[in-house]
Amino acid sequence: MKTQIADLYFEPLIPLKDIDKRTIEIANQISADYKGRTPILVGVLNGSFLFTADLIKHIDIPVEVTFTKLASYYGGTSTTRKIRDDFDLSIDIKGRDIILVEDIVDTGNTLHYLIDKLKVREPASITACSLLLKPKALEGIIYELKYVGFEIENDFVVGYGLDYKELGRNLKGIYRKVK
Repeated sequence: MKTQIADLYFEPLIPLKDIDKRTIEIANQISADYKGRTPILVGVLNGSFLFTADLIKHIDIPVEVTFTKLASYYGGTSTTRKIRDDFDLSIDIKGRDIILVEDIVDTGNTLHYLIDKLKVREPASITACSLLLKPKALEGIIYELKYVGFEIENDFVVGYGLDYKELGRNLKGIYRKVK
């Protein structure tokens, strides 16, 4: 079943029930990996807000949550390769365990930018978690990327927080652009 968002059409790729199941699995792994610690989850807005919210519901250790906002798509269907840094963290992360929560990693440039930006603040550790990963689009290894929900082809996707022209974030599931 095709869905129209603005001037493009999309088809279902990952149903919400699969996202829910995988989110619980990742939350359980984070809970085990960080047992006895209190990590700070840093959601990268806007796309990761739903994933971050659902993820923390299932983490059974104490966690703090904050957000930062970066952009590289600006309403298009591909990255502009220019990172816009809209707002920074409002908390001190020195000596803390940081888990960056992304909606999608494609080239990896935005995640590399954020990791480099935060490392100078001397956190105890930085790991990354992404709902989606496009392995064929990656332009280098991201050693910090430890938790991945789904690997997908290099398709443009919307839904579950991801948008096209700020629309489609409310779709229940992930949809890919019809070719």
